[in-house]
Amino acid sequence: MNRISKLLTAAALAAMLSGCAASEPVITGLPPTQVTASGETQPVGTNRADAADDPAIWIDPANPNRALIVATDKKAGLHVYDLTGKDITFTQAGLVNNVDVAGNIIVASDRNDGVNAHLAVFRLDADKPAIVALGRAAAGTGEAYGLCLKKTAPGEPITAALIVKDGTVRVGTLTVDGTPSFAIEWEYKIPTQSEGCVFDGDTLYVGEENAGVWELKPNGKTATARMVAPVDNQRLVADVEGLATIDHKGQRYLLVSSQGDNAYAVFKLPSMDYVGRFAVAAGAFGATSETDGIEAVAGNFGAAWPDGLFLAQDGDNGAQAQNFKLVRWDQIAAALGL
Repeated sequence: MNRISKLLTAAALAAMLSGCAASEPVITGLPPTQVTASGETQPVGTNRADAADDPAIWIDPANPNRALIVATDKKAGLHVYDLTGKDITFTQAGLVNNVDVAGNIIVASDRNDGVNAHLAVFRLDADKPAIVALGRAAAGTGEAYGLCLKKTAPGEPITAALIVKDGTVRVGTLTVDGTPSFAIEWEYKIPTQSEGCVFDGDTLYVGEENAGVWELKPNGKTATARMVAPVDNQRLVADVEGLATIDHKGQRYLLVSSQGDNAYAVFKLPSMDYVGRFAVAAGAFGATSETDGIEAVAGNFGAAWPDGLFLAQDGDNGAQAQNFKLVRWDQIAAALGL
């Protein structure tokens, strides 16, 4: 959830109860190193609202140097952008929150039913381009919120993690042949509202918004859980939002959106050793703030993105609707001394 919206709601309630305006203290963590965006997407279609939410990156299985961005307007549907940020196709899907891709399959957490969770499943026809709806898979009770897919080889079953808004985590196999279905394999309840998630092999990392990052390892029908990166107002400032992983020079890293102070924390995997923080400052393109979803991918995607890229939802895009900023990964790695 956009932190400004939360603060405005809390402030309005406090004012009603006390008869005076409430003020929130500004909390900042350790000073982040500064980088700038090298590109941005066109805005999502819903203006004057907290609408852009989560991006994913599709890599062409026939050409690993070609990639597209799939991203949610959580009040309307799914956009596909090229790496120049051009909006090349859109499909209406209503209230879809988080999104991820596996091969040519797009999966989004479907919030159109606030009582029963669903996974919305699509196929990407990248040559047209077009997004083809395949159907919805039921995923138990509760409001669907976070969503991520395990990286698997082509032809392998799709493993999905659905995060219900109350912190319930459901991991299982998503079948997309015919009517989509979701078979839950294990489940774990995180104490409070959670959303961002990412797989690292079988290990699942989940962001509890007001508390920090959990590491979940499957253990039968449930999981062994431990808090590995708490909100400490140094590395992470609430809300904890999007999570992403990236490989760099043989080392895997976890990136976490520290939404409370417009920064991103970086940790080594699997040790969770803290590496540093960075922020996307204004340059040729605007700064990022109030970031929800993030994504990162290594690879050579042409002269503009020779070593991969980092994507961040931007909660304040000036007079325009929200969008997503693109940052060269090699610039982030250099700034952090990786």
